[in-house]
Amino acid sequence: MKAMIFAAGLGTRLAPLTNTMPKAMVPINGKPMIQHQIEKLYSSGFDYIVVNVHHFAEQLVDFLANNNFGPHIEISDESDKLLDTGGGLKNVKHFFDEGDNFLIHNVDIFSDLNLKDLYDFHCKSNNVATLAVSHRDSSKHLLFDTQKRLCGWRDLKSGKSIISQERSEYDEMAFSGIYVCNYRIFDLIENEGVFPIIPELLKISKNSLIGGFVHDGGKVLDVGKIDVIRRLESGE
Repeated sequence: MKAMIFAAGLGTRLAPLTNTMPKAMVPINGKPMIQHQIEKLYSSGFDYIVVNVHHFAEQLVDFLANNNFGPHIEISDESDKLLDTGGGLKNVKHFFDEGDNFLIHNVDIFSDLNLKDLYDFHCKSNNVATLAVSHRDSSKHLLFDTQKRLCGWRDLKSGKSIISQERSEYDEMAFSGIYVCNYRIFDLIENEGVFPIIPELLKISKNSLIGGFVHDGGKVLDVGKIDVIRRLESGE
């Protein structure tokens, strides 16, 4: 089972901690964020993990090289240019093989989601990608139809939306920053360079299946802010 961890972000919301280290190395309960994610992935059955790096890349590369957490780890080096979530995904094509399914996990998302359940659900579907989503408070929602097919996106603050599939009504859910893709995704991403993944997935969803995996009732924490890390450490 294969996976990718997005760990290249600047982590500006975690300053001043990220003034001297990459976001992925920020400790939570004495352990770097990246270690938490690798250990969870490995315990879920993922034994091949690609990690992208940019901000203070050498620190993260050295940490991964000098510690054996179980899985085989490859580095996708974005030191020269941060490629965002879409460009970062497209950049790892050569690490995977045709026919592969692989899970993608943001380094700063902590959840009690069963990653193996998500992966297995995707593998049994015909989805190009399957997004972990839930009904929870969020400023941005993904829109799904009754078959849990991705149909759009909405920003509740600005009122902006992107609709890829017109429906009479939508099931609106928040994206959890974790998803599974099939290798076919690389041939369907048309954009080049630096770009975010959600608009690209919406374009793909017009003609290919992008599905939702609903995990209501579970915990999803974006630990991109210091106060959220402190809450997590205190057991909230």
